[in-house]
Amino acid sequence: MQHPEPACAGRFMALTPLLLFLALYLLTSVLVGDFYKMPITVAFAAASCYAVLLLRGLRLQERIECFSAGAADTNILQMIWIFVLAGAFAQSARAMGAVDATVALTLHLLPPHFLAAGLFLAACFVSLSVGTSVGTIVALMPVASGLAEETGLGAPFLAAVVVGGSFFGDNLSFISDTTIAATRTQGCGLRDKFRVNLRIVAPAALLTLALYLFTGAPGVGPVAVDAVAWVKVVPYLLVLVAALLGLHVMAVLLLGILTTGAIGLATASFDLFGWCSELGAGMVGMGELIITTLLAGGMLETIRRGGGIDYLIDRLTRRLRGPRGAQGAIAALVCLANLCTANNTIAILTVGPIAADIADRFGVDRRKSASLLDTFSCFTQGLLPYGAQMLMAAGLAAISPLEIMAHLYYPLLLGLCAVAAIFVRRRR
Repeated sequence: MQHPEPACAGRFMALTPLLLFLALYLLTSVLVGDFYKMPITVAFAAASCYAVLLLRGLRLQERIECFSAGAADTNILQMIWIFVLAGAFAQSARAMGAVDATVALTLHLLPPHFLAAGLFLAACFVSLSVGTSVGTIVALMPVASGLAEETGLGAPFLAAVVVGGSFFGDNLSFISDTTIAATRTQGCGLRDKFRVNLRIVAPAALLTLALYLFTGAPGVGPVAVDAVAWVKVVPYLLVLVAALLGLHVMAVLLLGILTTGAIGLATASFDLFGWCSELGAGMVGMGELIITTLLAGGMLETIRRGGGIDYLIDRLTRRLRGPRGAQGAIAALVCLANLCTANNTIAILTVGPIAADIADRFGVDRRKSASLLDTFSCFTQGLLPYGAQMLMAAGLAAISPLEIMAHLYYPLLLGLCAVAAIFVRRRR
């Protein structure tokens, strides 16, 4: 007869590939003081091989098929198509001169001291409008990279500003997939969840903005501003407008690619074959990012298949007492599920029904449970070096995700405000 405890222990083992990856990539990089010593692809490859070997009760071919099914997940593949198009658009825009023109326009509009605050506000506005952190990063990261080169501000610093602001709307927007997933699983209205959520998000956003305003952009003096080539700003303006109108991010990127090509050809920035060469270079430049995404998807599927997420849910719901303990359990569940899936929407859908049951049993308002699910998932996703948002930002800026993490203020403040919200009693 089998006893439940050994089964739980077996499911805990399913989590060890994730621990191995974090040790190889994050811990090693911190210990040696170099974020490039351990390539993220190598760390994921080692953890993925271990994850495949760890699956029990399956033949090797079946284990490989399980891993491959995770890598071929619809969400993973859609993200890869976005990476391919984003790389092509970024490189085409850079070759055509759109980045330089947009940077010149930004420096005309904003004094260097307020660049970080202005970029953060822009990211918050765009993400709130489009409801997607990835789309916001795609739109603003090339400009942030150009500003870093022009002003001498570190690329990791400005990348972190964009990543932080992108999660503002991902957490709060009515059309964000995390908002929709949280409200549907908790059975509450979008507006009700928005009101509760705003009490958590607004303080974090205001504190972050104040930090950027009062600290400014350290080390940046007067910057020589070039004349703005207005026609070359059009691709980015068009991308932003299309995103704000609600077009799918892939349609937005395709529109941007065609616009940069047309303007580049018209201004003799490149010829037809030169444009094709730039598009190809941009796609190839996303190779490491694509490999990392495939390996992560496969490894995380083996963790799910091995019972890792079930183990976390079981352990965290065993000894709940009182509304605050229940809220803490909901927060911990979605954070840990997010660590294992690297997708905040999937994490919410995974633990959402359990969170609703916990809320009902311990008298937690469903609006509060929806808000906690969304906020803590965005907090975790915002700090994951292997999350799609961080990988996208790092790929477009040609830096390490760990370098970005050192400058992330908004996700940390969001987490602190969310923890504080658990201990604050409100009637509505």
